[in-house]
Amino acid sequence: MTPQPTTTVLRRRGHDLLELLGALVLGTAVAMVGLRIISAVSWPAYNTSNVTRALTTLGQAVVVVLAVIAAVTARYRPSWRLSTSWLGSLASAGLVTVSLGMPLAATKLYLHGLTADQQFRTEYLTRLTSSPRLHDMTYVDLPPYYPATWFWFGGRYADLFGLPGWEAYKPWSIISIAAAAALGAALWNRMVGVTVGTAVGLAVTAATLYFASPEPYAAVLILVGVPMLVVIASALRGRGRSLADGPGCPRESNWLAVAAAGVFLGVSATVYTLYTALFAGTAVLIALVYLVQIALTERNSALAERMQTQRRRVRMLGVVLRLLVMGVLAGAVALLFWGPYLIKRATSPVSGSGAAEHYLPEGGAVLPLPVFQLSLIGVLTLAGLVWTVWRMRQRTIAFAFAAALVGILVLTLASLARTAIGSTLLSFRLEAPAAGILAAAGVFAAVALSRAAVAQFGDIRTVIGVLAAVGAIGVAQQLPATLSSEITIAYTDTDGYGERGDQRPAGSEAYYRQLHRLIGEQTGKPATQNIVLTADYSFLSIYPYWGFQGLTSHYANPLAQFEARAETIERWAQSTDTAEFQAALAQSPWPVPNVFVFRYSPDGYTLRLAKDVYPNDPNIKRYTVTFDPAVFDDPAFTVTEVGPFVLVVRSGG
Repeated sequence: MTPQPTTTVLRRRGHDLLELLGALVLGTAVAMVGLRIISAVSWPAYNTSNVTRALTTLGQAVVVVLAVIAAVTARYRPSWRLSTSWLGSLASAGLVTVSLGMPLAATKLYLHGLTADQQFRTEYLTRLTSSPRLHDMTYVDLPPYYPATWFWFGGRYADLFGLPGWEAYKPWSIISIAAAAALGAALWNRMVGVTVGTAVGLAVTAATLYFASPEPYAAVLILVGVPMLVVIASALRGRGRSLADGPGCPRESNWLAVAAAGVFLGVSATVYTLYTALFAGTAVLIALVYLVQIALTERNSALAERMQTQRRRVRMLGVVLRLLVMGVLAGAVALLFWGPYLIKRATSPVSGSGAAEHYLPEGGAVLPLPVFQLSLIGVLTLAGLVWTVWRMRQRTIAFAFAAALVGILVLTLASLARTAIGSTLLSFRLEAPAAGILAAAGVFAAVALSRAAVAQFGDIRTVIGVLAAVGAIGVAQQLPATLSSEITIAYTDTDGYGERGDQRPAGSEAYYRQLHRLIGEQTGKPATQNIVLTADYSFLSIYPYWGFQGLTSHYANPLAQFEARAETIERWAQSTDTAEFQAALAQSPWPVPNVFVFRYSPDGYTLRLAKDVYPNDPNIKRYTVTFDPAVFDDPAFTVTEVGPFVLVVRSGG
């Protein structure tokens, strides 16, 4: 192969970069402008009217039409490639914006409101809005354990636009997913052309919205990660080689692709640990397959002669070297986040429960494959599975998908096996990336069937295109129904302004603003200088107070020693007078709270704490501890009743 001039290569790389960055900017702009337009109108609540559902369907149909225009124009006007690629990216970003933004138009909360897991996620964004410094979401003086990149950028977004973290959570979720969808579509366009790439981007976006949109940072990683699997496979094989020829020697390496794959894996480690294990494990598996391929090919004299007999060890060295460089880059990027935690962990006691993996819902007890669903998504992914198995020995894309699916299978089987020893690997979370991979493969299957149909029946491309568009609209319009319960909770939960999206009477969270004002008046300190003990964790989601205890042990920083803190709180609750309570506080190995937010009951001031009861499902048991009001009958404490709450502020704290 004749080397291309350096200027030509640089020009092509610059064009590639322009296409990808342009798609990223376009996706961001589409979501921001779309959300601004949607918010300009006072819409009825999703759970009380079908108006927003109707407009969502209309928007989805428009998006599909844009995708069709992009594909058709790319076919008949190849010189417009950059514009059509961006139009395809716009379609994917638009699908995200209308499918999430319109159903949530009348609420300030994102899917699942401030309930359960969304409480700690919102708390994390609120923490990183108050300061750009990486820090644990709840506990003072601890480095973060939960990957922070998505939340950090969300905090910068909130700070830039002057929004409280909880209010920024919804728009940032939609904007970031839309931007990732646009970037993912652009990656597909670079690899397979705009005509097919636009369809693949739209399919992956729809599947990701189905299975991962309540967890926005997971959705972002899937949308970019599925096409990056192909980049990883190509980078490990080397420049200018087909899948049949196998990997090349070190000088045939595409170091730009290797670097891109390494940086992606490193960033992934700062976004979602489980998915990083999948992507990194897939890279190792691909490298192992390449090494086996080299060994087997060298034994075939005919192939060896055709490939000009490159030495086996040199080609193997090329694979190992590329994997090593990829791993070093990934580790260097990952340590930007994980370094402070690992250093602190080396010199500090940690919780030994391993509760982060103590969750086994029904979905974690089966193979997480969407092909088992009786739906359009199920049909698409089943076709994708067939295509992947059929073509994995001929096409790099299918090979990369097959390796990732094997990785998902291995992780799932390992998770199922770990249940016997009292833990899991949270394999139910792998359904979302499996769906994204198989949806992409499903489009390639449809393309293969379409070409076969054209060869058999003549030029029926218009019929095929119409059927594809109708199918795309059918898949898209089911999204709101699939997310119906999550959308409804966003309308029935009380937001940080003390209001519900459906305009019905707010819950007790409506008193949070008054509590916040009183804490500021009585302590004379901003929220970030107070430590609060409360069981109403959504209070910490809305205001950036430090918490003495987290929501559950499953999301608590291991350095915080969740179980030991719970035992300490229980001992405090046994105090019978102020002196005993103050003495108990003085013995705490951690910074003690200067603010307490209790619930009032006839028996005293109560807190509802959580205990890990895995393997039960639900895996959390709530229990109540009650403090004697006499403990706080002292000038050292200021006690204020606010609705159902009792606010206690400790002077000098």
